[in-house]
Amino acid sequence: MSRMFQNSLPLFSSVKQRNLLFTTLQRGRASSSEFLKKSKVPTYHFQKSLPRLPIPSLESTCRNYLLTQKALLNETQYQSTENIVKQFEQNEGKALHDELVALDKANKHTSYISAPWFDMYLKDRRPVVLNHTPFTTVIDDPRPEYNNQLIRATNIIFSSLRFMKSLEEETLEPEVFHLNPKKSDTETFRKVVRWLPEAVSWYGAFLYKAYPLDMSQYKRLFKSTRIPKKSRDELHSNPSSRHLLVLHKGHMYSFDVLNSDDSIKPAEEILAHLKYICSNPRPVADYPVAQMTTENRDVWAAVRQHFIETGNEEILREVDGALFALSLDHHSPSTPDEIMETYLHGDGSNRWFDKSLNPIVSSDGKACVTFEHSWGDGVAVLRYVNDVIKDTIDRPVVGPDTLPSSATDSSKLVKHLDFQLDAKLKASITNAKEQFQEASGRLQKNYIDYKKFNKSFIKSKNLSPDSVMQLVIQMAFYKMTYGEFAASYESCSTAAFKHGRTETIRPNTLATKKACEMIFGPKSTATVAEMQAVLGECSKVHMNLTKSAAMGKGFDRHLFGMRTLAEKASSQMPALFTDPNYKHINHIILSTSTLSSPMIQFGGFGPVVPNGFGIGYQIGDEATGYVVTSYNPHRNGSDFVVALEESLNAIYGILEGKKPH
Repeated sequence: MSRMFQNSLPLFSSVKQRNLLFTTLQRGRASSSEFLKKSKVPTYHFQKSLPRLPIPSLESTCRNYLLTQKALLNETQYQSTENIVKQFEQNEGKALHDELVALDKANKHTSYISAPWFDMYLKDRRPVVLNHTPFTTVIDDPRPEYNNQLIRATNIIFSSLRFMKSLEEETLEPEVFHLNPKKSDTETFRKVVRWLPEAVSWYGAFLYKAYPLDMSQYKRLFKSTRIPKKSRDELHSNPSSRHLLVLHKGHMYSFDVLNSDDSIKPAEEILAHLKYICSNPRPVADYPVAQMTTENRDVWAAVRQHFIETGNEEILREVDGALFALSLDHHSPSTPDEIMETYLHGDGSNRWFDKSLNPIVSSDGKACVTFEHSWGDGVAVLRYVNDVIKDTIDRPVVGPDTLPSSATDSSKLVKHLDFQLDAKLKASITNAKEQFQEASGRLQKNYIDYKKFNKSFIKSKNLSPDSVMQLVIQMAFYKMTYGEFAASYESCSTAAFKHGRTETIRPNTLATKKACEMIFGPKSTATVAEMQAVLGECSKVHMNLTKSAAMGKGFDRHLFGMRTLAEKASSQMPALFTDPNYKHINHIILSTSTLSSPMIQFGGFGPVVPNGFGIGYQIGDEATGYVVTSYNPHRNGSDFVVALEESLNAIYGILEGKKPH
């Protein structure tokens, strides 16, 4: 770049911005086929100026906590908890709140919830699969001939590498929530904010009513894994990684997908390697090492150490250091039940559940994405799914007429990761397999695909679609249990703040309690008009809760932060945290989450407690659906799905002016 051109840049442009422009010009020489659409605004341009996650006032947290408890407790229970909360607010709570605020002020580079949230995941000794790992099935390629397993997998690999390279070279479009897309999702907006210094760039976006989101989690999408350790696991990254981990029939393979200059290997070469792996005559592995990632974390940590002691350290380093894991299944799930079972957990032998990212492609080309949850949340993975699957459809690198590279000798370039297994390791794998079969065998998977109404229908009634979906869940539980209410959880991203994670929306409110009793209560005499009014009340309350949670004003993370500080202190735990009703509200029976996207078919996850339900749901332009998991013998998922349908029918009837039967 000439000195004259450098000097012509705006005066407020920083040295870093000038260097970025120079780097961008240099990258222009690289093939555009190796990147997604290049953004005018650098990927992490807003990161430095993101607002910090606020800590709510102690008063508001106590007030909102009691309001949620009131919807769950009887009068005697509530009075007891109310007294405990008042004592906490006047005594220990003040000290803990002040300590949390002081700690937050001393760590302005992050959020008050980030470190304890990582600890929560990494210290949990339960297996990651069934307890934390979700699955998301993606749409088929609209061209049937592209849904061949090898074609689909090659395109997913290549588009994933485009995403990764765009992310690393900061040409991936920043994640921004556009409140008024016509005003801010424009080229003018991008040109303006691009030249704002990073220290103030967020404020420039804010003037357009655009809200940049935290992207710190994206750095662990690739080249990252969770490693089991005694008491607390570790997250490991390998910045120099160039290879891919592929699982097939319980065997593991690796091969380079990047050249020494980090350019992507030819698609025909990648296709040849996948064909070589899938054509390999090796039978299903008798002792699939990946099975160990389904184990209790302390058990897996001890067994991993024995793997190292028996000469497998280099192979484990190869596994841990891969860009990501890809599972090629040698079978095709055909029914919804088989799809849920295959993608949520399978038999545990053909997934590396510790890997940050693990796409799965079945033998018929159907695809799914699963991920280890400690490093990040659904926002980053949703962006990955949206961009990558769209790219595979819009810009496929291989198709039905593509031939694998004839110049590639896959037998020399593909490594079969041949672990040295002694009797102790074989016994550990067998034991892990048996335990996992028992645990997954007790997990029920149920679903409902409801077509009577969709998102547009709900909006036409001036209701929040999410509030209706959540009310249906509350009504179903009330109906199935003959009048009970349960602790409930809906995940809400706080990515609007630096290093935000999630906040809890508590969908069980006094309004939903009123609605359940009015619509399904045996003594209800409510009219249709009154029922319609209570639906509006539920919607209003839920939207306010959602807004508060997204703005970091919920009560759950604040209490969690104070409880974490109390646990570290040697003094006695405050009565609030030992109150049976506090434990009850955090024993989540109805754990819910949603990820809506044109690229996603459906998704789900396991219950977070043995007697709970895991409920993934979507409300789209054509239909509404729920995926429900539960454990035998504690809960009956089939009965719950029946109650969901009855609740959906009831709400549909009410909105159409008909009283439920």
